Amino acid sequence: MVIPRLALLAASGLLLGAACPPDPAPDPAPAPPAAVSAHRTVSAWLPYWDQEGAYRDALRHASQLHTVSPFWYQAKSATRIDRHPGAGERRIVDGLHRAGIKVVPTVMETLRPGALAAIVTAPAKRAAHIRALSALARTRGYDGIDIDYETIAPTGTAKYRTVRAGYAAFMTGLCAALHAQHKQCIATVSPQTPATGRIWDYRAIGRAADRVRIMAYNLHWAGGPAGPLSGAGWYEEILRRATALIPRHKIEMALPAYGWNWRADGKGSAKHVTWKEAEALRRKTHARYRLDPVSKTPYFTYREGKVKRTVWYQDARGVAAHLPALRKYGVVNTGLWALNFEDPGLWKVLARG
Repeated sequence: MVIPRLALLAASGLLLGAACPPDPAPDPAPAPPAAVSAHRTVSAWLPYWDQEGAYRDALRHASQLHTVSPFWYQAKSATRIDRHPGAGERRIVDGLHRAGIKVVPTVMETLRPGALAAIVTAPAKRAAHIRALSALARTRGYDGIDIDYETIAPTGTAKYRTVRAGYAAFMTGLCAALHAQHKQCIATVSPQTPATGRIWDYRAIGRAADRVRIMAYNLHWAGGPAGPLSGAGWYEEILRRATALIPRHKIEMALPAYGWNWRADGKGSAKHVTWKEAEALRRKTHARYRLDPVSKTPYFTYREGKVKRTVWYQDARGVAAHLPALRKYGVVNTGLWALNFEDPGLWKVLARG
Protein backbone atom coordinates (compact mmCIF):
# COMPACT_ATOMS: atom_id res chain seq x y z
CA MET A 1 0.00 0.00 0.00
CA VAL A 2 1.17 3.52 -0.75
CA ILE A 3 0.22 6.60 1.22
CA PRO A 4 0.38 10.17 -0.07
CA ARG A 5 3.60 12.01 0.67
CA LEU A 6 1.61 14.71 2.47
CA ALA A 7 0.86 12.08 5.11
CA LEU A 8 4.57 11.31 5.30
CA LEU A 9 5.24 14.98 5.92
CA ALA A 10 2.54 15.20 8.53
CA ALA A 11 3.94 12.15 10.30
CA SER A 12 7.30 13.87 10.34
CA GLY A 13 5.91 17.20 11.58
CA LEU A 14 7.12 18.86 8.40
CA LEU A 15 4.15 20.71 6.93
CA LEU A 16 3.82 24.50 6.80
CA GLY A 17 5.25 26.34 9.74
CA ALA A 18 8.71 24.77 9.87
CA ALA A 19 11.52 27.01 11.03
CA CYS A 20 13.59 28.86 8.45
CA PRO A 21 17.06 27.41 7.81
CA PRO A 22 20.10 28.89 9.59
CA ASP A 23 22.49 31.29 7.91
CA PRO A 24 24.31 29.36 5.18
CA ALA A 25 27.98 28.50 4.94
CA PRO A 26 29.85 29.18 1.68
CA ASP A 27 28.70 26.94 -1.17
CA PRO A 28 30.88 23.91 -1.96
CA ALA A 29 32.27 23.92 -5.48
CA PRO A 30 30.27 21.56 -7.73
CA ALA A 31 31.89 19.24 -10.24
CA PRO A 32 32.23 20.89 -13.68
CA PRO A 33 28.92 20.03 -15.39
CA ALA A 34 30.15 19.95 -18.99
CA ALA A 35 32.52 17.06 -18.36
CA VAL A 36 29.92 14.78 -16.81
CA SER A 37 26.59 15.73 -18.38
CA ALA A 38 26.23 12.30 -20.00
CA HIS A 39 25.98 10.74 -16.53
CA ARG A 40 23.17 12.94 -15.24
CA THR A 41 20.37 10.45 -14.76
CA VAL A 42 19.13 11.55 -11.33
CA SER A 43 16.61 14.12 -10.14
CA ALA A 44 15.93 14.82 -6.48
CA TRP A 45 13.61 16.73 -4.23
CA LEU A 46 15.00 19.42 -1.95
CA PRO A 47 13.05 19.58 1.36
CA TYR A 48 12.43 23.10 2.64
CA TRP A 49 12.84 22.01 6.27
CA ASP A 50 16.48 21.07 5.58
CA GLN A 51 17.07 23.57 2.83
CA GLU A 52 20.71 24.40 3.45
CA GLY A 53 21.86 20.83 4.02
CA ALA A 54 19.93 19.58 0.99
CA TYR A 55 21.27 22.38 -1.20
CA ARG A 56 24.87 21.60 -0.28
CA ASP A 57 24.19 17.92 -0.89
CA ALA A 58 22.93 18.79 -4.38
CA LEU A 59 26.08 20.73 -5.17
CA ARG A 60 28.28 17.87 -3.99
CA HIS A 61 26.52 15.57 -6.46
CA ALA A 62 25.94 18.02 -9.30
CA SER A 63 27.71 15.69 -11.73
CA GLN A 64 24.80 13.23 -11.45
CA LEU A 65 21.83 15.56 -10.96
CA HIS A 66 20.03 16.98 -13.95
CA THR A 67 17.08 18.42 -12.00
CA VAL A 68 16.39 19.50 -8.43
CA SER A 69 12.81 20.08 -7.30
CA PRO A 70 12.68 22.24 -4.17
CA PHE A 71 9.56 21.35 -2.19
CA TRP A 72 8.49 25.00 -2.08
CA TYR A 73 4.82 25.51 -2.94
CA GLN A 74 1.37 24.37 -1.87
CA ALA A 75 -1.86 24.82 -3.80
CA LYS A 76 -4.65 26.07 -1.52
CA SER A 77 -7.35 26.69 -4.14
CA ALA A 78 -7.73 27.04 -7.89
CA THR A 79 -6.16 30.49 -7.80
CA ARG A 80 -4.07 30.48 -4.62
CA ILE A 81 -0.60 28.94 -4.31
CA ASP A 82 1.19 29.45 -0.99
CA ARG A 83 4.91 29.39 -0.30
CA HIS A 84 6.72 27.15 2.14
CA PRO A 85 9.51 28.74 4.23
CA GLY A 86 12.48 29.69 2.05
CA ALA A 87 10.59 29.30 -1.22
CA GLY A 88 12.29 30.89 -4.20
CA GLU A 89 15.53 31.72 -2.42
CA ARG A 90 17.57 33.35 -5.15
CA ARG A 91 20.94 32.12 -3.86
CA ILE A 92 19.78 28.51 -4.16
CA VAL A 93 18.18 28.91 -7.58
CA ASP A 94 21.25 30.67 -8.95
CA GLY A 95 23.67 28.25 -7.30
CA LEU A 96 21.93 25.22 -8.79
CA HIS A 97 21.87 26.85 -12.21
CA ARG A 98 25.59 27.60 -12.00
CA ALA A 99 26.14 23.91 -11.27
CA GLY A 100 24.25 23.02 -14.46
CA ILE A 101 21.18 21.74 -12.60
CA LYS A 102 17.66 22.68 -13.68
CA VAL A 103 15.36 24.03 -10.96
CA VAL A 104 11.82 22.69 -11.23
CA PRO A 105 10.02 23.41 -7.95
CA THR A 106 7.35 21.10 -6.65
CA VAL A 107 3.79 22.23 -6.01
CA MET A 108 1.95 19.95 -3.58
CA GLU A 109 -1.48 20.25 -1.98
CA THR A 110 -3.37 19.29 1.16
CA LEU A 111 -6.84 20.34 0.06
CA ARG A 112 -9.91 19.17 1.95
CA PRO A 113 -11.53 15.98 0.63
CA GLY A 114 -13.13 16.54 -2.74
CA ALA A 115 -11.65 20.01 -3.31
CA LEU A 116 -8.98 18.94 -5.79
CA ALA A 117 -11.48 16.79 -7.65
CA ALA A 118 -13.78 19.82 -7.92
CA ILE A 119 -10.98 21.87 -9.46
CA VAL A 120 -9.84 19.37 -12.08
CA THR A 121 -13.35 18.36 -13.16
CA ALA A 122 -14.70 21.92 -13.62
CA PRO A 123 -13.32 23.50 -16.85
CA ALA A 124 -13.36 27.08 -15.51
CA LYS A 125 -11.63 26.20 -12.24
CA ARG A 126 -9.18 23.95 -14.05
CA ALA A 127 -8.25 26.76 -16.45
CA ALA A 128 -7.84 29.20 -13.57
CA HIS A 129 -5.51 26.79 -11.79
CA ILE A 130 -3.43 26.29 -14.91
CA ARG A 131 -3.07 30.08 -15.21
CA ALA A 132 -1.93 30.35 -11.58
CA LEU A 133 0.69 27.61 -12.04
CA SER A 134 1.87 29.09 -15.34
CA ALA A 135 2.37 32.44 -13.63
CA LEU A 136 4.43 30.76 -10.91
CA ALA A 137 6.63 29.07 -13.51
CA ARG A 138 7.58 32.45 -14.94
CA THR A 139 9.10 33.64 -11.66
CA ARG A 140 12.69 33.42 -10.42
CA GLY A 141 14.06 31.79 -13.55
CA TYR A 142 12.45 28.42 -12.87
CA ASP A 143 12.85 25.76 -15.53
CA GLY A 144 9.38 24.31 -15.06
CA ILE A 145 6.97 22.91 -12.48
CA ASP A 146 6.61 19.52 -10.80
CA ILE A 147 3.03 18.68 -9.79
CA ASP A 148 2.68 16.40 -6.77
CA TYR A 149 -1.07 16.31 -6.08
CA GLU A 150 -2.07 13.30 -4.03
CA THR A 151 -5.44 13.84 -2.35
CA ILE A 152 -7.20 12.42 -5.41
CA ALA A 153 -5.37 9.09 -5.04
CA PRO A 154 -8.02 7.52 -2.74
CA THR A 155 -11.00 8.89 -4.69
CA GLY A 156 -13.99 6.55 -4.37
CA THR A 157 -15.14 4.24 -7.14
CA ALA A 158 -18.30 6.21 -7.87
CA LYS A 159 -16.37 9.29 -8.99
CA TYR A 160 -12.97 8.01 -9.87
CA ARG A 161 -13.46 7.82 -13.67
CA THR A 162 -14.60 11.45 -13.82
CA VAL A 163 -11.77 12.61 -11.57
CA ARG A 164 -9.25 10.51 -13.49
CA ALA A 165 -10.29 12.14 -16.75
CA GLY A 166 -10.32 15.60 -15.17
CA TYR A 167 -6.83 15.20 -13.77
CA ALA A 168 -5.53 14.00 -17.14
CA ALA A 169 -7.12 17.07 -18.78
CA PHE A 170 -5.54 19.30 -16.13
CA MET A 171 -2.04 17.88 -16.70
CA THR A 172 -2.48 18.05 -20.48
CA GLY A 173 -3.50 21.70 -20.31
CA LEU A 174 -0.78 22.62 -17.82
CA CYS A 175 1.95 20.93 -19.82
CA ALA A 176 0.82 22.71 -22.98
CA ALA A 177 0.92 26.05 -21.14
CA LEU A 178 4.39 25.35 -19.71
CA HIS A 179 5.72 24.19 -23.05
CA ALA A 180 4.50 27.45 -24.60
CA GLN A 181 6.86 29.16 -22.12
CA HIS A 182 9.66 26.69 -22.96
CA LYS A 183 9.34 25.25 -19.45
CA GLN A 184 9.37 21.63 -18.30
CA CYS A 185 6.27 19.85 -17.05
CA ILE A 186 6.81 17.03 -14.55
CA ALA A 187 4.09 14.83 -13.09
CA THR A 188 4.65 12.98 -9.81
CA VAL A 189 2.35 9.99 -9.43
CA SER A 190 1.80 6.96 -7.21
CA PRO A 191 2.75 3.46 -8.39
CA GLN A 192 0.09 1.80 -10.50
CA THR A 193 -0.53 -1.91 -10.04
CA PRO A 194 -3.68 -3.98 -10.55
CA ALA A 195 -4.79 -2.95 -7.05
CA THR A 196 -3.39 0.59 -6.67
CA GLY A 197 -2.94 3.90 -8.44
CA ARG A 198 -5.84 3.62 -10.89
CA ILE A 199 -6.74 7.30 -10.44
CA TRP A 200 -3.75 8.23 -12.61
CA ASP A 201 -4.22 7.99 -16.38
CA TYR A 202 -0.65 6.97 -17.07
CA ARG A 203 -1.06 7.01 -20.84
CA ALA A 204 -2.49 10.55 -21.02
CA ILE A 205 -0.12 11.96 -18.41
CA GLY A 206 2.86 10.29 -20.05
CA ARG A 207 1.88 11.77 -23.39
CA ALA A 208 1.62 15.30 -21.97
CA ALA A 209 4.48 15.51 -19.44
CA ASP A 210 8.21 15.68 -20.04
CA ARG A 211 8.82 13.26 -17.18
CA VAL A 212 6.66 11.09 -14.94
CA ARG A 213 8.07 10.48 -11.48
CA ILE A 214 6.72 7.32 -9.91
CA MET A 215 6.93 7.41 -6.11
CA ALA A 216 8.29 3.89 -5.71
CA TYR A 217 8.09 3.76 -1.93
CA ASN A 218 5.70 3.19 0.98
CA LEU A 219 4.83 -0.36 0.06
CA HIS A 220 4.54 -0.46 3.86
CA TRP A 221 3.76 2.83 5.58
CA ALA A 222 3.35 4.57 8.92
CA GLY A 223 -0.26 3.57 9.48
CA GLY A 224 0.09 -0.10 8.56
CA PRO A 225 2.09 -3.15 9.61
CA ALA A 226 5.88 -3.09 9.57
CA GLY A 227 7.64 -4.13 6.39
CA PRO A 228 9.86 -2.96 3.53
CA LEU A 229 9.22 0.35 1.78
CA SER A 230 9.94 -1.22 -1.60
CA GLY A 231 11.14 -4.40 -3.24
CA ALA A 232 12.55 -5.68 -6.52
CA GLY A 233 9.44 -7.76 -7.23
CA TRP A 234 7.19 -4.79 -6.55
CA TYR A 235 9.31 -2.63 -8.86
CA GLU A 236 8.85 -5.16 -11.63
CA GLU A 237 5.09 -5.11 -11.09
CA ILE A 238 5.09 -1.29 -11.29
CA LEU A 239 7.35 -1.08 -14.33
CA ARG A 240 5.57 -3.80 -16.26
CA ARG A 241 2.52 -1.55 -16.42
CA ALA A 242 4.27 1.83 -16.53
CA THR A 243 6.48 0.97 -19.51
CA ALA A 244 3.45 -0.28 -21.43
CA LEU A 245 1.78 3.13 -21.05
CA ILE A 246 4.55 5.73 -20.71
CA PRO A 247 7.63 6.13 -22.94
CA ARG A 248 10.58 4.67 -21.05
CA HIS A 249 12.72 7.77 -21.44
CA LYS A 250 10.08 9.79 -19.57
CA ILE A 251 9.88 7.51 -16.53
CA GLU A 252 11.76 8.31 -13.32
CA MET A 253 11.59 5.74 -10.55
CA ALA A 254 11.74 7.82 -7.37
CA LEU A 255 13.66 5.90 -4.71
CA PRO A 256 13.36 6.27 -0.92
CA ALA A 257 16.21 7.51 1.26
CA TYR A 258 14.24 7.12 4.46
CA GLY A 259 12.37 4.55 6.53
CA TRP A 260 9.78 3.92 9.22
CA ASN A 261 10.28 2.95 12.85
CA TRP A 262 7.40 0.73 14.12
CA ARG A 263 6.47 -0.69 17.47
CA ALA A 264 6.68 -4.47 17.16
CA ASP A 265 3.27 -4.83 18.82
CA GLY A 266 1.66 -2.75 16.05
CA LYS A 267 0.37 -0.04 18.36
CA GLY A 268 0.31 3.53 17.04
CA SER A 269 1.82 4.94 13.88
CA ALA A 270 5.42 4.49 12.86
CA LYS A 271 8.00 7.26 13.21
CA HIS A 272 9.66 8.65 10.11
CA VAL A 273 13.46 8.35 9.93
CA THR A 274 15.94 9.37 7.25
CA TRP A 275 18.71 6.91 6.34
CA LYS A 276 21.08 9.03 8.44
CA GLU A 277 18.79 8.84 11.45
CA ALA A 278 18.17 5.11 11.02
CA GLU A 279 21.86 4.28 10.82
CA ALA A 280 22.68 6.49 13.80
CA LEU A 281 19.98 4.72 15.80
CA ARG A 282 21.18 1.28 14.73
CA ARG A 283 24.72 2.04 15.84
CA LYS A 284 23.59 3.64 19.09
CA THR A 285 21.50 0.60 20.02
CA HIS A 286 24.10 -1.89 18.71
CA ALA A 287 21.42 -3.48 16.54
CA ARG A 288 22.40 -6.03 13.93
CA TYR A 289 22.09 -4.91 10.31
CA ARG A 290 19.89 -7.31 8.34
CA LEU A 291 19.00 -7.45 4.66
CA ASP A 292 15.62 -9.04 3.99
CA PRO A 293 16.17 -11.88 1.48
CA VAL A 294 12.83 -11.29 -0.27
CA SER A 295 12.60 -7.50 -0.64
CA LYS A 296 16.39 -6.93 -0.51
CA THR A 297 15.89 -3.99 1.86
CA PRO A 298 17.59 -3.41 5.23
CA TYR A 299 15.98 -3.54 8.64
CA PHE A 300 16.90 -3.93 12.30
CA THR A 301 15.23 -4.41 15.64
CA TYR A 302 16.01 -2.90 19.05
CA ARG A 303 14.40 -2.21 22.39
CA GLU A 304 13.19 1.13 23.71
CA GLY A 305 12.68 0.36 27.37
CA LYS A 306 10.29 -2.60 27.41
CA VAL A 307 9.06 -1.95 23.87
CA LYS A 308 10.55 -3.82 20.93
CA ARG A 309 10.79 -1.74 17.76
CA THR A 310 11.55 -2.54 14.12
CA VAL A 311 13.03 -0.13 11.58
CA TRP A 312 12.76 -0.72 7.85
CA TYR A 313 14.62 1.74 5.61
CA GLN A 314 16.67 1.96 2.42
CA ASP A 315 20.39 2.26 1.78
CA ALA A 316 22.90 1.92 -1.06
CA ARG A 317 23.03 -1.87 -0.74
CA GLY A 318 19.26 -2.16 -1.02
CA VAL A 319 19.07 0.16 -4.03
CA ALA A 320 21.84 -1.82 -5.75
CA ALA A 321 19.69 -4.94 -5.40
CA HIS A 322 16.67 -3.16 -6.91
CA LEU A 323 18.29 -1.48 -9.92
CA PRO A 324 18.34 -4.66 -12.06
CA ALA A 325 14.54 -4.40 -12.17
CA LEU A 326 14.86 -0.94 -13.72
CA ARG A 327 17.45 -2.15 -16.21
CA LYS A 328 15.21 -5.05 -17.20
CA TYR A 329 12.52 -2.58 -18.30
CA GLY A 330 14.90 -0.11 -19.93
CA VAL A 331 14.41 2.64 -17.31
CA VAL A 332 17.62 4.58 -16.62
CA ASN A 333 16.29 7.67 -14.84
CA THR A 334 15.83 7.77 -11.08
CA GLY A 335 14.58 10.28 -8.54
CA LEU A 336 15.43 10.62 -4.87
CA TRP A 337 13.22 11.46 -1.92
CA ALA A 338 15.05 13.38 -0.64
CA LEU A 339 18.36 15.25 -0.67
CA ASN A 340 20.40 15.00 2.55
CA PHE A 341 18.37 11.99 3.73
CA GLU A 342 20.46 9.42 1.87
CA ASP A 343 23.25 6.92 2.37
CA PRO A 344 26.30 8.63 0.78
CA GLY A 345 27.16 5.34 -0.93
CA LEU A 346 23.95 5.61 -2.94
CA TRP A 347 25.53 7.99 -5.45
CA LYS A 348 28.15 5.46 -6.59
CA VAL A 349 25.43 2.85 -6.98
CA LEU A 350 23.33 5.22 -9.12
CA ALA A 351 26.39 6.13 -11.19
CA ARG A 352 26.81 2.46 -12.09
CA GLY A 353 23.13 2.31 -13.07
